[in-house]
Amino acid sequence: MTGTQTPPVPTLIVDDERPLREALARYLSRVGFRVTTVDSGQAALEHLQANDVSVMLLDIRMPGMSGVDVVPQALDIDPNLAILMLTAVAHASSATRCLQGGAMDYLTKPVELTELLGAINRALRQRETMMQSREMTNWLHRELVRRGHEFSWEQHRQGKITLATLETMVNTLEAKNPYLVGHSARVAAFATTIADELGLPAKELEHIRIAARLHDLGKVGIREEVVNKEGPLTEEEYEHIREHSAIGFQILDPLPDIGPIAGYVRSHHEHWDGSGYPDGLRGEDIPLGARIVCAAEVYDALTSPRPYRDTFSSEAALERMEQLKGTVLDPGILEALEAALKRQRHMPPAEDPPATPQVAATAERDHGNRTLV
Repeated sequence: MTGTQTPPVPTLIVDDERPLREALARYLSRVGFRVTTVDSGQAALEHLQANDVSVMLLDIRMPGMSGVDVVPQALDIDPNLAILMLTAVAHASSATRCLQGGAMDYLTKPVELTELLGAINRALRQRETMMQSREMTNWLHRELVRRGHEFSWEQHRQGKITLATLETMVNTLEAKNPYLVGHSARVAAFATTIADELGLPAKELEHIRIAARLHDLGKVGIREEVVNKEGPLTEEEYEHIREHSAIGFQILDPLPDIGPIAGYVRSHHEHWDGSGYPDGLRGEDIPLGARIVCAAEVYDALTSPRPYRDTFSSEAALERMEQLKGTVLDPGILEALEAALKRQRHMPPAEDPPATPQVAATAERDHGNRTLV
């Protein structure tokens, strides 16, 4: 999306300094934006109530209502509004608070016009992704809440769902819980490392990477209070959360050219001894990609913080996983993970380190493996 796109992007500039307002308005109008200016936070809110606005440039410090106060009220009026803060250097900490409250970026005065255009275009792309994610999330909630799996397959096929959109949904789900943040990206990195250690071809590595990124997509159909619960799960809650792997399969399976990815997502909680779910598969009846994602998820669960136990070191996690070999985990997959991690520990430092999985400080509470870890 660019500033010269038709129809012009409706833009609101909010600043009590008239020369700055007019200079920004002239520039943005010249490059194709439809610009309105106001001189106060209250006037900005009134304008938002009465008009569609895609992007708002908002000064931090104004008489009366400050930009910090305007941000939450503006987003209450329009949650899809892209807000960029305008701030003096001395007020950068306030701008950071605005980012935490939902603003997308901030620019330091005096504003560099080329930097301004780039920041606006980035914010508009972020806004578009956010709107797609919100629309998809709302639709999936409406469909999946039926619990009888009365899925609108034709609507799903025509929804133009992309894997990138689904990854954005996963990120949105994870952002709601500190124990979820970054989990799927780490599992994808670990799973890809295992697959590479096994010598799988590049196409299969990519299928496994995508499946790992999307393995918890089905939690969009799980009640939020269950996903985010910190105490022990009741039997009903545990059975409910077990539905996520089948729901993820139902979301992915209708997509064109999905290949084996949907099946890997469905089976990533199957166990080598047949004790897993949803189908009770055992041994090599479980798709290889699903066995890899399962091992990667267990490793990440063990090496990431949980509210109910201490974090395991890499060595301690592998020792714990040895106890699961032949029951939960495919022995060959565990051996590949151990070999890959051992080699990484002995790699000499490089000037530009390779993109290898790193144990991060936050992770998902994996209810599916909770009895294991």
